[in-house]
Amino acid sequence: MAAVDALMQRYQGKVPGASLLVIKDGKALVNRGYGLAELESGRPAAPDTNYRLASVTKQFTAASILLLVQDGKLSLDDPIHRWLPSLPPTDDGITIRHLLTHTGGLIDYEDIMSPDTQVPLRDADVLKLLEGERRTYFPPGTSYRYSNGGYSLLSLVVEKASGMSFQAFLKQRIFLPLGMTNTLAYVQGGPPVPNRAFGYSLIDGHWTRTDQSMTSAVLGDGGIYSSIDDMAKWDAAFYENRLLSEESRRLAFHPWTKTDDPSIEYGFGWRITGETEWHSGETIGFRNVIVRYPKRHFTVVLLTNRNDPEPYRTALDIADVFLGEGKR
Repeated sequence: MAAVDALMQRYQGKVPGASLLVIKDGKALVNRGYGLAELESGRPAAPDTNYRLASVTKQFTAASILLLVQDGKLSLDDPIHRWLPSLPPTDDGITIRHLLTHTGGLIDYEDIMSPDTQVPLRDADVLKLLEGERRTYFPPGTSYRYSNGGYSLLSLVVEKASGMSFQAFLKQRIFLPLGMTNTLAYVQGGPPVPNRAFGYSLIDGHWTRTDQSMTSAVLGDGGIYSSIDDMAKWDAAFYENRLLSEESRRLAFHPWTKTDDPSIEYGFGWRITGETEWHSGETIGFRNVIVRYPKRHFTVVLLTNRNDPEPYRTALDIADVFLGEGKR
């Protein structure tokens, strides 16, 4: 479609690219790649190219918690100390629900990690950093502050409650049941990422590979790799009880808290804006977004392996092509 290709023009050619999915009523209206998944080899981006999802991962972490609630293994109102007792007394009162909604008040681990860090952090390292912190930004439940650390801790809760590694839980309870066979939480030394896109940043006018940082190995807040082919299956799961119960889906998409943007509220791993349910993901070399219009059975997923531009507005503009201007 010419209108969509025009909106995707900056991703075309011998540049870091993108994979775009547009679904209406379960049918893919657009399902294609633009540009390159790997500049060095010239390998093109495609529907099965796997991108690091960054914070789009948070909806999978939240779904993992909800599955354990369904199993009766934990409660949303469990204090975090029940599962992670090594956290300091200053974190008394923080619950799983607070972490899901970014209302726990935890200090950002990125701000307290050593600037000389040479080995990428894992989720257990985030816990160690927060164990030594005796401050919070605010009392639990009294305000909102986006927290990667909160979702990192949630992945450790999943491990404690399930008795499985986080990546194994995701595979056994979410990816395999939904047929997301190429999606994985990536850990160095573990299974490789198939059809992997590598991340790039525009530096001094040149695209430079910037694929990993010292926080890229933290799984709970951003470590999943997936493709638009598999994300179509993820989107479909929210229209039925195949993965999450109706009650769990209601909880995930309930606007639990206001955010720092008055037009946006937050559910469990989802931002709620008008009729849309969405989340973006930004990390070194990757920018991604999923935007769902559930009442219209319409979804846009845009995954990119570059630091610029931020794709949310592009996704909304693509939605306008199909839904009409002002139908957001």
